[in-house]
Amino acid sequence: MSIKSICIYGAGALGGAIAAKLASQAGNDATISVVARGAHLDAIRDNGLSLREADADRPLNVHLTATDDPKTLPPQDLVISGLKGHQLAPAAEGIAGLLKEGTRVVMILNGIPWWYFHRDAQSRHAELQFDELDPGGRLWRLIGPERVIGCVAYQGAEVINPGEIQLSHNGRFVLGEPSGDISPDLEAIAALLTGAGLSITTTPDIRGEIWSKLMGNAAFNPISALTRALMTDIMADPALSATVGRVMSEVRAVGEALGARFSMTVEQRLEQSRHIGGVRTSMLQDLIGGKALEITPLVGMVVALGRLSAVPTPVSETILALVTQLDRENQRGG
Repeated sequence: MSIKSICIYGAGALGGAIAAKLASQAGNDATISVVARGAHLDAIRDNGLSLREADADRPLNVHLTATDDPKTLPPQDLVISGLKGHQLAPAAEGIAGLLKEGTRVVMILNGIPWWYFHRDAQSRHAELQFDELDPGGRLWRLIGPERVIGCVAYQGAEVINPGEIQLSHNGRFVLGEPSGDISPDLEAIAALLTGAGLSITTTPDIRGEIWSKLMGNAAFNPISALTRALMTDIMADPALSATVGRVMSEVRAVGEALGARFSMTVEQRLEQSRHIGGVRTSMLQDLIGGKALEITPLVGMVVALGRLSAVPTPVSETILALVTQLDRENQRGG
Protein backbone atom coordinates (compact mmCIF):
# COMPACT_ATOMS: atom_id res chain seq x y z
CA MET A 1 0.00 0.00 0.00
CA SER A 2 1.47 3.35 -1.07
CA ILE A 3 0.41 6.14 1.29
CA LYS A 4 1.06 9.57 -0.20
CA SER A 5 -2.04 11.43 0.99
CA ILE A 6 -3.59 11.25 4.45
CA CYS A 7 -6.65 13.08 5.77
CA ILE A 8 -7.47 13.15 9.46
CA TYR A 9 -11.24 13.64 9.52
CA GLY A 10 -12.07 15.15 12.89
CA ALA A 11 -8.88 16.74 14.22
CA GLY A 12 -10.01 17.05 17.82
CA ALA A 13 -8.02 15.64 20.71
CA LEU A 14 -6.92 12.25 19.36
CA GLY A 15 -7.27 13.02 15.66
CA GLY A 16 -5.36 16.26 16.04
CA ALA A 17 -2.58 14.56 18.01
CA ILE A 18 -2.12 12.00 15.25
CA ALA A 19 -2.19 14.71 12.58
CA ALA A 20 0.51 16.69 14.39
CA LYS A 21 2.73 13.62 14.78
CA LEU A 22 2.34 12.66 11.11
CA ALA A 23 2.99 16.20 9.88
CA SER A 24 6.15 16.47 11.99
CA GLN A 25 7.62 13.15 10.85
CA ALA A 26 11.04 13.67 9.34
CA GLY A 27 11.20 12.27 5.84
CA ASN A 28 7.44 11.79 5.53
CA ASP A 29 6.60 12.89 2.01
CA ALA A 30 2.87 12.26 2.39
CA THR A 31 0.51 15.21 2.20
CA ILE A 32 -1.32 15.62 5.52
CA SER A 33 -4.66 17.43 5.78
CA VAL A 34 -7.28 17.76 8.49
CA VAL A 35 -11.01 18.33 8.56
CA ALA A 36 -11.99 20.42 11.57
CA ARG A 37 -14.48 23.13 12.42
CA GLY A 38 -15.17 26.26 14.40
CA ALA A 39 -12.62 28.08 16.51
CA HIS A 40 -10.34 25.03 16.46
CA LEU A 41 -10.16 25.19 12.66
CA ASP A 42 -9.56 28.95 12.71
CA ALA A 43 -6.69 28.54 15.17
CA ILE A 44 -5.09 25.75 13.11
CA ARG A 45 -5.27 27.92 9.98
CA ASP A 46 -3.87 31.00 11.72
CA ASN A 47 -1.25 29.55 14.05
CA GLY A 48 -0.83 25.88 13.16
CA LEU A 49 -1.70 22.85 15.25
CA SER A 50 0.12 22.57 18.61
CA LEU A 51 0.62 19.33 20.51
CA ARG A 52 1.82 19.24 24.11
CA GLU A 53 3.15 15.75 24.77
CA ALA A 54 3.46 14.38 28.29
CA ASP A 55 7.27 14.25 28.40
CA ALA A 56 8.17 17.06 25.98
CA ASP A 57 9.95 20.28 26.97
CA ARG A 58 8.11 22.36 24.39
CA PRO A 59 4.97 22.03 22.27
CA LEU A 60 5.16 20.54 18.81
CA ASN A 61 3.72 22.98 16.25
CA VAL A 62 2.89 22.04 12.66
CA HIS A 63 1.26 23.79 9.74
CA LEU A 64 -0.93 21.73 7.45
CA THR A 65 -3.93 22.01 5.17
CA ALA A 66 -7.08 22.49 7.27
CA THR A 67 -10.66 22.78 6.08
CA ASP A 68 -14.25 22.31 7.17
CA ASP A 69 -15.25 21.25 3.65
CA PRO A 70 -13.86 17.85 2.63
CA LYS A 71 -14.99 18.52 -0.95
CA THR A 72 -12.00 20.87 -1.29
CA LEU A 73 -9.62 17.93 -0.79
CA PRO A 74 -8.64 15.33 -3.41
CA PRO A 75 -9.25 11.59 -2.90
CA GLN A 76 -6.90 10.17 -0.27
CA ASP A 77 -4.82 7.02 0.15
CA LEU A 78 -5.66 6.91 3.86
CA VAL A 79 -8.41 8.51 5.93
CA ILE A 80 -8.13 8.48 9.74
CA SER A 81 -11.38 9.30 11.49
CA GLY A 82 -11.12 11.02 14.84
CA LEU A 83 -14.89 11.44 15.11
CA LYS A 84 -16.92 9.92 17.92
CA GLY A 85 -19.58 7.35 17.19
CA HIS A 86 -22.52 9.76 17.22
CA GLN A 87 -20.68 12.16 14.89
CA LEU A 88 -19.99 9.64 12.13
CA ALA A 89 -23.32 9.28 10.35
CA PRO A 90 -23.61 13.02 9.52
CA ALA A 91 -20.05 12.87 8.16
CA ALA A 92 -20.58 9.77 6.00
CA GLU A 93 -20.94 11.67 2.74
CA GLY A 94 -17.92 13.85 3.47
CA ILE A 95 -15.72 10.85 4.24
CA ALA A 96 -17.03 8.99 1.20
CA GLY A 97 -15.96 11.89 -1.04
CA LEU A 98 -12.35 11.31 0.00
CA LEU A 99 -12.32 7.67 -1.08
CA LYS A 100 -10.88 6.07 -4.18
CA GLU A 101 -9.99 2.54 -5.13
CA GLY A 102 -7.80 1.09 -2.38
CA THR A 103 -8.41 3.83 0.22
CA ARG A 104 -8.45 2.47 3.75
CA VAL A 105 -10.24 4.16 6.64
CA VAL A 106 -8.87 3.88 10.18
CA MET A 107 -11.72 4.35 12.65
CA ILE A 108 -10.61 5.48 16.12
CA LEU A 109 -13.69 4.71 18.18
CA ASN A 110 -14.69 3.98 21.74
CA GLY A 111 -17.35 1.39 22.34
CA ILE A 112 -19.08 -0.82 19.80
CA PRO A 113 -18.44 0.47 16.25
CA TRP A 114 -20.93 0.46 13.37
CA TRP A 115 -18.89 -2.16 11.50
CA TYR A 116 -18.60 -4.53 14.46
CA PHE A 117 -20.27 -7.60 12.94
CA HIS A 118 -18.59 -7.35 9.51
CA ARG A 119 -16.78 -10.66 8.88
CA ASP A 120 -17.36 -11.59 12.52
CA ALA A 121 -16.59 -15.25 13.04
CA GLN A 122 -16.91 -15.11 16.84
CA SER A 123 -20.67 -14.71 17.14
CA ARG A 124 -23.66 -15.96 15.18
CA HIS A 125 -24.42 -12.47 13.90
CA ALA A 126 -22.02 -11.82 10.99
CA GLU A 127 -22.96 -8.71 8.95
CA LEU A 128 -25.63 -7.64 11.47
CA GLN A 129 -26.24 -3.87 11.36
CA PHE A 130 -27.62 -1.60 14.08
CA ASP A 131 -29.58 1.47 13.11
CA GLU A 132 -28.63 3.06 16.43
CA LEU A 133 -24.99 3.13 15.31
CA ASP A 134 -25.56 3.70 11.60
CA PRO A 135 -28.91 5.37 10.88
CA GLY A 136 -30.25 4.21 7.54
CA GLY A 137 -27.08 2.22 6.92
CA ARG A 138 -25.31 5.28 5.48
CA LEU A 139 -21.86 4.39 6.78
CA TRP A 140 -22.19 0.79 5.64
CA ARG A 141 -23.31 1.92 2.19
CA LEU A 142 -21.18 5.02 1.55
CA ILE A 143 -17.91 4.03 3.24
CA GLY A 144 -18.22 0.26 3.40
CA PRO A 145 -17.03 -1.93 6.29
CA GLU A 146 -14.53 -3.62 3.95
CA ARG A 147 -12.44 -0.40 3.95
CA VAL A 148 -12.27 -0.17 7.72
CA ILE A 149 -9.32 -0.85 9.97
CA GLY A 150 -10.41 -0.77 13.60
CA CYS A 151 -8.45 1.24 16.14
CA VAL A 152 -8.61 1.13 19.92
CA ALA A 153 -6.85 4.08 21.55
CA TYR A 154 -5.34 4.00 25.03
CA GLN A 155 -4.41 7.68 24.99
CA GLY A 156 -5.73 10.47 27.16
CA ALA A 157 -6.01 13.71 25.19
CA GLU A 158 -7.82 17.02 25.45
CA VAL A 159 -8.19 20.17 23.37
CA ILE A 160 -7.10 22.71 26.00
CA ASN A 161 -7.47 25.73 23.72
CA PRO A 162 -8.46 26.09 20.05
CA GLY A 163 -5.57 24.68 18.05
CA GLU A 164 -3.83 23.27 21.17
CA ILE A 165 -3.93 19.62 22.26
CA GLN A 166 -2.59 18.17 25.51
CA LEU A 167 -1.68 14.49 25.97
CA SER A 168 -1.98 13.26 29.56
CA HIS A 169 0.51 10.42 29.06
CA ASN A 170 2.33 8.51 26.36
CA GLY A 171 -0.36 6.09 25.25
CA ARG A 172 -0.75 3.40 22.64
CA PHE A 173 -3.00 2.41 19.76
CA VAL A 174 -4.12 -1.07 18.69
CA LEU A 175 -5.04 -1.65 15.03
CA GLY A 176 -6.87 -4.61 13.54
CA GLU A 177 -8.78 -5.79 10.48
CA PRO A 178 -12.41 -6.84 11.13
CA SER A 179 -11.52 -10.15 9.44
CA GLY A 180 -8.65 -10.80 11.85
CA ASP A 181 -6.12 -10.86 9.00
CA ILE A 182 -2.72 -9.24 9.46
CA SER A 183 -2.98 -7.74 6.00
CA PRO A 184 -0.34 -5.83 4.02
CA ASP A 185 -2.49 -2.70 4.36
CA LEU A 186 -2.61 -3.11 8.13
CA GLU A 187 1.15 -3.57 8.33
CA ALA A 188 1.81 -0.54 6.08
CA ILE A 189 -0.43 1.74 8.15
CA ALA A 190 1.07 0.48 11.41
CA ALA A 191 4.58 1.14 10.07
CA LEU A 192 3.59 4.65 8.97
CA LEU A 193 2.16 5.55 12.39
CA THR A 194 5.06 3.95 14.23
CA GLY A 195 7.43 6.02 12.12
CA ALA A 196 5.57 9.13 13.28
CA GLY A 197 6.42 8.30 16.88
CA LEU A 198 3.17 6.64 17.92
CA SER A 199 3.11 3.41 19.91
CA ILE A 200 1.28 0.99 17.59
CA THR A 201 0.49 -2.69 17.86
CA THR A 202 -1.55 -4.86 15.50
CA THR A 203 -3.89 -7.64 16.53
CA PRO A 204 -5.82 -10.50 14.92
CA ASP A 205 -8.54 -9.93 17.55
CA ILE A 206 -9.65 -6.31 17.38
CA ARG A 207 -13.04 -7.20 18.88
CA GLY A 208 -11.36 -8.49 22.03
CA GLU A 209 -9.53 -5.16 22.31
CA ILE A 210 -12.80 -3.28 21.79
CA TRP A 211 -14.53 -5.15 24.61
CA SER A 212 -11.53 -4.96 26.94
CA LYS A 213 -11.47 -1.17 26.67
CA LEU A 214 -15.26 -0.94 26.82
CA MET A 215 -15.14 -2.46 30.31
CA GLY A 216 -13.71 0.85 31.47
CA ASN A 217 -15.46 3.25 29.10
CA ALA A 218 -18.96 1.92 29.77
CA ALA A 219 -18.45 2.55 33.47
CA PHE A 220 -16.20 5.58 33.87
CA ASN A 221 -17.53 7.78 31.06
CA PRO A 222 -21.20 7.97 32.13
CA ILE A 223 -20.47 7.89 35.86
CA SER A 224 -17.99 10.75 35.47
CA ALA A 225 -20.56 12.75 33.50
CA LEU A 226 -23.27 12.11 36.09
CA THR A 227 -20.99 13.06 39.00
CA ARG A 228 -18.49 15.39 37.26
CA ALA A 229 -15.80 13.43 39.08
CA LEU A 230 -12.29 12.60 37.90
CA MET A 231 -11.33 8.94 37.67
CA THR A 232 -9.30 9.14 40.89
CA ASP A 233 -12.35 10.51 42.73
CA ILE A 234 -14.60 7.76 41.36
CA MET A 235 -12.21 5.03 42.45
CA ALA A 236 -11.76 6.64 45.88
CA ASP A 237 -15.51 6.46 46.56
CA PRO A 238 -16.52 2.94 47.69
CA ALA A 239 -20.07 3.16 46.33
CA LEU A 240 -18.98 4.52 42.95
CA SER A 241 -16.10 2.07 42.58
CA ALA A 242 -18.48 -0.79 43.40
CA THR A 243 -20.83 0.46 40.68
CA VAL A 244 -17.91 0.57 38.25
CA GLY A 245 -17.21 -3.08 39.07
CA ARG A 246 -20.83 -4.07 38.44
CA VAL A 247 -20.86 -2.35 35.05
CA MET A 248 -17.56 -4.03 34.13
CA SER A 249 -19.03 -7.42 35.04
CA GLU A 250 -22.06 -6.79 32.81
CA VAL A 251 -19.85 -5.70 29.91
CA ARG A 252 -17.70 -8.79 30.28
CA ALA A 253 -20.74 -11.09 30.37
CA VAL A 254 -22.21 -9.55 27.20
CA GLY A 255 -18.89 -9.64 25.37
CA GLU A 256 -18.25 -13.26 26.28
CA ALA A 257 -21.73 -14.20 25.08
CA LEU A 258 -20.70 -12.81 21.67
CA GLY A 259 -17.43 -14.74 21.66
CA ALA A 260 -15.12 -11.96 22.83
CA ARG A 261 -11.93 -12.77 24.70
CA PHE A 262 -10.83 -10.44 27.49
CA SER A 263 -7.23 -9.79 28.44
CA MET A 264 -8.10 -8.88 32.06
CA THR A 265 -10.48 -9.94 34.78
CA VAL A 266 -12.80 -7.35 36.31
CA GLU A 267 -10.61 -7.28 39.42
CA GLN A 268 -7.47 -6.66 37.36
CA ARG A 269 -9.19 -3.90 35.39
CA LEU A 270 -10.34 -2.23 38.59
CA GLU A 271 -6.83 -2.38 40.04
CA GLN A 272 -5.40 -0.88 36.85
CA SER A 273 -7.96 1.93 37.06
CA ARG A 274 -6.69 2.96 40.49
CA HIS A 275 -3.40 4.04 38.91
CA ILE A 276 -4.64 6.05 35.93
CA GLY A 277 -4.68 9.33 37.83
CA GLY A 278 -6.85 12.44 37.78
CA VAL A 279 -8.14 11.99 34.25
CA ARG A 280 -11.22 13.78 32.98
CA THR A 281 -13.04 11.34 30.70
CA SER A 282 -14.03 12.30 27.16
CA MET A 283 -17.71 12.25 28.11
CA LEU A 284 -17.10 14.63 31.00
CA GLN A 285 -15.12 16.89 28.65
CA ASP A 286 -18.08 16.94 26.25
CA LEU A 287 -20.56 17.62 29.06
CA ILE A 288 -18.56 20.60 30.30
CA GLY A 289 -18.21 21.83 26.72
CA GLY A 290 -21.97 21.64 26.14
CA LYS A 291 -21.55 18.98 23.44
CA ALA A 292 -23.69 15.93 22.72
CA LEU A 293 -22.58 12.91 24.71
CA GLU A 294 -21.30 9.67 23.17
CA ILE A 295 -23.88 7.42 24.81
CA THR A 296 -25.01 4.76 22.33
CA PRO A 297 -21.65 3.10 21.50
CA LEU A 298 -20.52 3.10 25.14
CA VAL A 299 -23.66 2.30 27.12
CA GLY A 300 -26.61 1.83 24.78
CA MET A 301 -24.97 -1.01 22.88
CA VAL A 302 -24.08 -2.88 26.07
CA VAL A 303 -27.80 -2.92 26.82
CA ALA A 304 -28.83 -3.69 23.22
CA LEU A 305 -26.31 -6.51 22.80
CA GLY A 306 -27.23 -7.83 26.22
CA ARG A 307 -30.81 -8.19 25.00
CA LEU A 308 -29.60 -9.79 21.77
CA SER A 309 -27.60 -12.32 23.79
CA ALA A 310 -30.12 -12.78 26.64
CA VAL A 311 -27.64 -11.37 29.17
CA PRO A 312 -29.13 -9.14 31.91
CA THR A 313 -27.62 -5.64 32.24
CA PRO A 314 -29.66 -3.92 34.99
CA VAL A 315 -26.97 -1.51 36.19
CA SER A 316 -26.10 -0.45 32.65
CA GLU A 317 -29.80 0.05 31.88
CA THR A 318 -30.16 2.40 34.86
CA ILE A 319 -27.02 4.34 33.92
CA LEU A 320 -28.24 4.56 30.32
CA ALA A 321 -31.52 6.12 31.43
CA LEU A 322 -29.76 8.61 33.71
CA VAL A 323 -27.08 9.73 31.28
CA THR A 324 -29.59 9.99 28.42
CA GLN A 325 -31.67 12.41 30.50
CA LEU A 326 -28.53 14.31 31.47
CA ASP A 327 -27.64 14.69 27.79
CA ARG A 328 -31.13 16.02 26.96
CA GLU A 329 -30.92 18.60 29.71
CA ASN A 330 -27.38 19.56 28.78
CA GLN A 331 -28.37 20.09 25.14
CA ARG A 332 -31.27 22.28 26.28
CA GLY A 333 -28.90 24.26 28.46
CA GLY A 334 -30.63 23.08 31.60
